[in-house]
Amino acid sequence: MTMTPVSFQQRWQTLMDRLIAIVTGETFSYVVKRLLQALPTLLLTSALSFFLAQLMPGDFLDQLRQNPQVSQETIENYRKLYGLDRPVIMQYFYWLQQIITRGDFGPSSSYAMRSTTSLIWERVPATLLLSISSLIVTWLIAIPLGVLGAVHQNRLIDRVLRVLSYIGQGFPTLITGLLLLFFAQMTSPLFPVGGMTSLDHADLNGLGRLLDIGWHLILPTLALSLTSFAGLQRITRGELLDVLRQDYIQTARAKGLSENRVIYVHALRNAVNPLITLLGFEFGSLLGGAFITENYFNWPGLGRLILQAVQAQDLYLVMASLMMGGVMLILGNLLADIALKFVDPRIQLSELQ
Repeated sequence: MTMTPVSFQQRWQTLMDRLIAIVTGETFSYVVKRLLQALPTLLLTSALSFFLAQLMPGDFLDQLRQNPQVSQETIENYRKLYGLDRPVIMQYFYWLQQIITRGDFGPSSSYAMRSTTSLIWERVPATLLLSISSLIVTWLIAIPLGVLGAVHQNRLIDRVLRVLSYIGQGFPTLITGLLLLFFAQMTSPLFPVGGMTSLDHADLNGLGRLLDIGWHLILPTLALSLTSFAGLQRITRGELLDVLRQDYIQTARAKGLSENRVIYVHALRNAVNPLITLLGFEFGSLLGGAFITENYFNWPGLGRLILQAVQAQDLYLVMASLMMGGVMLILGNLLADIALKFVDPRIQLSELQ
């Protein structure tokens, strides 16, 4: 009985020591600094988003004015409630205050004055699922092909892969999506033409629901991956060729190490650093990259939501989506820096600022 307080105190002290080590560590301080530095960027993004949205004709109450069931008194109450009767600069600060104090980006006129924040959070999982699966497939295709081209430089297989990369870069998502839609119609019912789930999705068990979503995910993922693997493949090939020319690679070969060990352990590990940096920018562009694909394949993500908001002049929803794009870009760069530190411990985070 007398050992219990001591053991609890020791465990508590160990936990506190670990927390102190984390808080005082280089990574934690770097993350805090980057987030603080991001605040002026987000503030500027919010101002640009707001004033650019104000350039759109009318305001987000135009749809209510077209509804004969909504009285003029109700519209005037909405104008006062959301500060639309104030000067533009005051409207911006009122909007910013709502974001800071309530996390609310304003109401959506397209969805019966629902909060745009709740609308976006409903669509985020679908967009992240599509975008992350596309990133995984892209890297699984591009990295091996880039390594294969670098190892067999100027040989037949390298020339074929370079031609494929040129063709891939020449096909935008617009064309790739149309071709895959045509393919889905030709092979129906092998692949679903659109949507995220089947009609009987609710009647399936857990595994069946996952397989159903994965089945609907195939073509949209390919539409995003086939247009982005080409650039990553060429970058991988170029970076690996540069590393293979370095003196330490020649030294490793002179020591009698196997070619596979030289390429995949020594060379590729050093060539992957620029690719991780590129991954951060790709994470920031997830929202825009999935925009066309989601509309083609009727995918219930942010892309379709934003397009509908622009068409309906839903100003607050448009502004919230622009803000989200800025946040994703900042988080993507931050995650890329941390990943670089994880992959190569020699890198000092302070040098990346």
